[in-house]
Amino acid sequence: MLPSYGCATDWAEEPQQHQDGLPYIDDSPSSSPHLSSKGRGSRDALVLGPSESTKGGELDLEKGLEMRKWVLSGILASEETYLSHLEALLLPMKPLKAAATTSQPVLTSQQIETIFFKVPELYEIHKDFYDGLLPRVQQWGHQQRVGDLFQKLASQLGVYRAFVDNYGVAMETAEKCCQANAQFAEISENLRARSNKDSKDQTTKNSLETLLYKPVDRVTRSTLVLHDLLKHTPLSHPDHPLLQDALRISQNFLSSINEEITPRRQSMTVKKGEHRQLLKDSFMVELVEGARKLRHVFLFTDLLLCAKLKKQGGGKTQHYDCKWYIPLTDLSFQTVDESEATPNLPLVPDEELDAMKIKISQIKNDIQREKRANKGSKAIERLKKKLSEQESLLLLMSPNMAFRVHNRNGKSYTFLISSDYERAEWRENIREQQKKCFKSFSLTSVELQMLTNSCVKLQTVHNIPLTINKEDDESPGLYGFLNVIVHSATGFKQSSNLYCTLEVDSFGYFVNKAKTRVYRDTAEPNWNEEFEIELEGSQTLRILCYEKCYNKTKITKEDGENTDRIMGKGQVQLEPQALQDKDWQRTVIAMNGIEAKLSVKFTSREFSLKRMPSRKQTGVFGVKIAVVTKRERSKVPYIVRQCVEEIERRGMEEVGIYRVSGVATDIQALKAAFDVNNKDVSVMMSEMDVNAIAGTLKLYFRELPEPLFTDEFYPNFAEGIALSDPVAKESCMLNLLLSLPEANLLTFLFLLDHLKRVAEKETVNKMSLHNLATVFGPTLLRPSEKESKLPATPGQPITMTDSWSLEVMSQVQVLLYFLQLEAIPAPDSKRQSILFSTEV
Repeated sequence: MLPSYGCATDWAEEPQQHQDGLPYIDDSPSSSPHLSSKGRGSRDALVLGPSESTKGGELDLEKGLEMRKWVLSGILASEETYLSHLEALLLPMKPLKAAATTSQPVLTSQQIETIFFKVPELYEIHKDFYDGLLPRVQQWGHQQRVGDLFQKLASQLGVYRAFVDNYGVAMETAEKCCQANAQFAEISENLRARSNKDSKDQTTKNSLETLLYKPVDRVTRSTLVLHDLLKHTPLSHPDHPLLQDALRISQNFLSSINEEITPRRQSMTVKKGEHRQLLKDSFMVELVEGARKLRHVFLFTDLLLCAKLKKQGGGKTQHYDCKWYIPLTDLSFQTVDESEATPNLPLVPDEELDAMKIKISQIKNDIQREKRANKGSKAIERLKKKLSEQESLLLLMSPNMAFRVHNRNGKSYTFLISSDYERAEWRENIREQQKKCFKSFSLTSVELQMLTNSCVKLQTVHNIPLTINKEDDESPGLYGFLNVIVHSATGFKQSSNLYCTLEVDSFGYFVNKAKTRVYRDTAEPNWNEEFEIELEGSQTLRILCYEKCYNKTKITKEDGENTDRIMGKGQVQLEPQALQDKDWQRTVIAMNGIEAKLSVKFTSREFSLKRMPSRKQTGVFGVKIAVVTKRERSKVPYIVRQCVEEIERRGMEEVGIYRVSGVATDIQALKAAFDVNNKDVSVMMSEMDVNAIAGTLKLYFRELPEPLFTDEFYPNFAEGIALSDPVAKESCMLNLLLSLPEANLLTFLFLLDHLKRVAEKETVNKMSLHNLATVFGPTLLRPSEKESKLPATPGQPITMTDSWSLEVMSQVQVLLYFLQLEAIPAPDSKRQSILFSTEV
């Protein structure tokens, strides 16, 4: 579980990002699909604050006001649910009060007053608010005013102060009463609340504890609701000043009842010192009693030293605090089978890592906007500080690959590393130096202190790899897609089972992006496999060649981890100028006596946005989905049904299905067959690798001239997914979904049902809902080229780098939201039937 960071007032500015989690980076050994970029309006929804969102014509006014109605409709739905919870609390109050005056009271009047303190007042406040808001939304017009209602609601927050102050006593009293009185215990566990407005006769069972927490939860969300509404209220609207005032009152109130949680801050910057001979040093993450700690690790000629960087004197000077050291003669690499109690690695969920990434992208966008507005250095410095904190947190939480070292005295240490490349490099350097070390030793406390003090001058790695630490003239890296063909490799001394993996740097650390098949029993493998890799500010491409070990008993202890053996590794810099040419470029990477032959081709994000319409309207690729379904007299295109059927027949347990890249030539052959309506296409599919079929399905959706979620509705989906209140979000998202054209809706429901079935096999195929959303989200939502232009102030063009990240994260989040919904109501029985049959 990640530590909390941010205070109560921050919740209004950053609506539950760290909870909802935006799936984004796919760090599986596979290629990524083409992703989307800039869509109408979503930059405003995800980046701009309430006052900025209407400046410079950056928001389509009509659509913004329409979103205002969606937000208010969601607030109404949320209020109705909240009122039903308060009603459920009030229901037992009357009989309990009546019984209190009898000879056999369940509770005393004082106990009732304590437990249900201020609940009637809260109900009256919100019933008054709901009754005032409902007719105004029903008689909707863009100039309709609601600000006075929110201002009045905010002014009554004092009742919540009283409730919150009494909450602890209320819970303690309720618990004691339940223990003393079985009748009250029964009542407390069976309180009934109406499910929703459409099913007034249906109720759900709630405990007293759950319901008493609802007002506490409600008050912490008050600023989120106001923030959503204010974001979609133009500056010129008469409601704007009233809503701002209500938001100010709510934020001040929240600040007064919540203790600020200060994130732990740690210095990352070191002054450049004098260079002295040092074999290797770098920042690494150490696992200490289950917690992740940032360390600076130094490899000296005779020992390995692990230190913590600390600051002194107001942060102006630094020094190191030694955590431990191991003489190289006493050091070994702990293997899995040697460790009787290997610690479980505390992996951070992808959703939480992605929440950090979207926050980083938002801050970068804010910095660029401040620079364009020339608002002064103080605001920029404040944002840079936030950026440093978030990037540092991401680098701390992202590694998940264990690198264990063992001291002969019995103590073991575990580092977490993002890349097998670095792990192998550290092992190689240590082993090479161990050949020159012959005796053990121990340092006195004075010697150790002197050595630790010298680290400030000895270090060669002065900064951890944060964007904030880059010089202004440094390359920001490449953003787009790198197609890589792994051709072959030579130089192996004997035949073995060989495969390669590809890594690129992303957000300051390296991520495994692709893996070839295993080429068996050969010294000259010819893979000839093509992969498409997403580049996110990437500057380096790495390749690692492995020998696949099927017999684990053959692995020697010196090889460290009980895993496949690295035969060679190398890297090549991704030079922007050299890769601007659209043609394939051949390259040879030398790695430890082995040479790997690759071809690479770079596609910029701007170019990748283009959805190319089909030149052959009789085909299915690049043709509007409504045209295809009408021609076929079907509800869901034949190609979608065929691909899904084949994957469900033999691909549900395929590891990385939809994420592992299929062979490009097979995908193109299937595409051609579907375009000419080849009757033998089912025979072709049965003989092909299932990953090629999955790739064909993804390609079909990617080449639609308009995304499945349509250009028209895409901005609204992006706005809706950013709503903070869960009830408002569900109301908005479902209404938008059911507004899609019939062919689009039915195809999506069909695909959605299939993807949920794929995720049910996650333990085998390793494809969670998060991973599937990462693959399909941008494919289904990426806007067509004409709808992909982010508005920019004349003379101040907006760079694509970070706005792209926000767009993609939003698209993935939309699909993940629908995947996680238990049920989606269909508008009629015909549409519902599509979920239960592939025979359309």
